[in-house]
Amino acid sequence: MKATPPRWCVLIPCLNEEAAIQQVVESVLALNVPVIVVDDGSDDRTPDIVGAMPVTLLRHPQRRGKGEALRYGFREALKQGFDAVVTMDGDGQHLASDVPRIVGAALRYPEHIVIGARLLEREQQPRGRRRANAVADWGISWACGVPVVDTQSGQRWYPRAALELVDLPAENFVFEAAILIAACREKGLGVISVPIASRYHGEFRLSHFSPVRDVVRITLYTIGRVARYGGVLASYRRSHDAPPLIIDDAGLLAMEAGEPARVTR
Repeated sequence: MKATPPRWCVLIPCLNEEAAIQQVVESVLALNVPVIVVDDGSDDRTPDIVGAMPVTLLRHPQRRGKGEALRYGFREALKQGFDAVVTMDGDGQHLASDVPRIVGAALRYPEHIVIGARLLEREQQPRGRRRANAVADWGISWACGVPVVDTQSGQRWYPRAALELVDLPAENFVFEAAILIAACREKGLGVISVPIASRYHGEFRLSHFSPVRDVVRITLYTIGRVARYGGVLASYRRSHDAPPLIIDDAGLLAMEAGEPARVTR
């Protein structure tokens, strides 16, 4: 008997994205999937634009950070009975055209988080961001106990087991790291990646992510998780002795840190 496909939606947290949000949401709606948008206290036209479209719009009256926006969206998705969520940022950096590939990988590998990893056209990524992401990948992989590519990407597939970690005590950008770590260490989920392009063109507004402040926060949290779970050396070996798993149905060779990543087709 064939398994029933999971029921999923797209979740878009946003803050002051009036320049891009309409195109982002419309591109997702063209996929004919439900959309939940969480506005984190925008003071521009973002909520007015989203409110005119056929989506579920949730709003924070004041800014509470990306972590709380995702948490609000996860709870709504669970309330509506979804089995999984695909997250996308609202600034246009992520494309709806990548969603079918991410979902396809998720269907092929159930019980995994799927990350849209920015492995293509990496020359567009600012050097500071690239270095910060490399540090985050190194530490978060250690805490997860498995190799993970692009731990800072906001385009991800979260299965229900990950959504159920909604009450983890972590805020802002730390929340996304906390979900990855707890999903691997407490839920037994795996992590795979699908290559997407790095998109840092001039039309994007300045990122809300601070390469210094937020990496420090994530690093301190990660160190605490490594210590809490124990088996420090064993976890390090599991996460760094093998390359990450990358699903590349387009036939492209993904590279990470100068070494060939493990690609499956």
